[in-house]
Amino acid sequence: MESKIRVMIVDDSAVIRGLTKRILESDESIEVVSSVGNGEVAVRAAEQTEIDVIVLDIEMPVMDGITALPLLIKSNPKSRVIMSSTLTTRNAQISVKALSLGAADYIPKPTSTSEINSGDTFRDALLEKVRVLGVAAHRAKGISAAAKLGASGARSPVKSVPAQAGEITLRAPGNFAPDILAIGSSTGGPQALFEVFKGIPPDWNLPIVITQHMPATFTKILAEHIASVSGRPCVEASGGEVITNGHVYVAPGEHHMLLETDGPRVVTRLTQSPPENFCRPAVDPMMRSVVKVYGPRVLALILTGMGKDGLNGCEAVVAGGGTVVAQDEETSVVWGMPGAVATHGVCSAVLPLQKIAAHITNMKARTAA
Repeated sequence: MESKIRVMIVDDSAVIRGLTKRILESDESIEVVSSVGNGEVAVRAAEQTEIDVIVLDIEMPVMDGITALPLLIKSNPKSRVIMSSTLTTRNAQISVKALSLGAADYIPKPTSTSEINSGDTFRDALLEKVRVLGVAAHRAKGISAAAKLGASGARSPVKSVPAQAGEITLRAPGNFAPDILAIGSSTGGPQALFEVFKGIPPDWNLPIVITQHMPATFTKILAEHIASVSGRPCVEASGGEVITNGHVYVAPGEHHMLLETDGPRVVTRLTQSPPENFCRPAVDPMMRSVVKVYGPRVLALILTGMGKDGLNGCEAVVAGGGTVVAQDEETSVVWGMPGAVATHGVCSAVLPLQKIAAHITNMKARTAA
């Protein structure tokens, strides 16, 4: 018999807990097994209950979310934690820290019942994240999930689903040494990015551009964390930055980040053109713009994430003579984006996260400033 996705809700607001529970239980594949008001109670409950997904508030009395997080992961190591926070700078900082400590994803928390009831944004995002992460948790546990994404009776667009299983066919890498590294990531991306940057040596001198699916408040904090982890200058792009060797540029939330030539220079350009793959920023437009500027001298890396954003852009990379590398399924939080490129024959390598930095830095990089 297929198992439902078992969810714990942790929030000090009884109103938010109740609304969240009703949203989740509108999907027959999801079961809320626990709903508690602080981290301490959550930890005790998690020690006695099998849980697949935990929706965890940050600011709570007795024990807050960031304190409870490692204890919850310890008691349910294969569960997936979604941090729930309001979009303040402080909570964005805490959420990015939580992602680095093992949380799988985050969701912007509504501040009132009227905000929840005013539209489907929170509802759809919550159901989507819980379904996809629940399936990932079940896969990690070796059990079959009842969540047939997009097939339940619940109202849901399910815009981003894990890639379907398919055969991985590798292709030869491009014939040219790369002049730029372009990275796309989504769910689980911050942890993966930090791991990759920890392994890149200081003398590896390529410029790096990143599109990570995140709100605007979060992308600035992400850039700061990458700078701290990597020791490299890293900024949230504001448009017009000159692409410089050894520097890192992160697409800001709600804007696509493109590269274009400006005389002899390459600069960033931001646009609020429509979302692609339901995302803005999206990986595809960034990749296509990088190919236009750098031709065959592009190294593309697709890390963990829902959906297939990046596939179209990576097809452009290989059509232009560049090289694509993807994270493997076992080390991905969700093997959607990397799975899409891995099973469409555009990758030269599909690797565990821990081996990616060594692989990409072994590719000869240009040394001219």
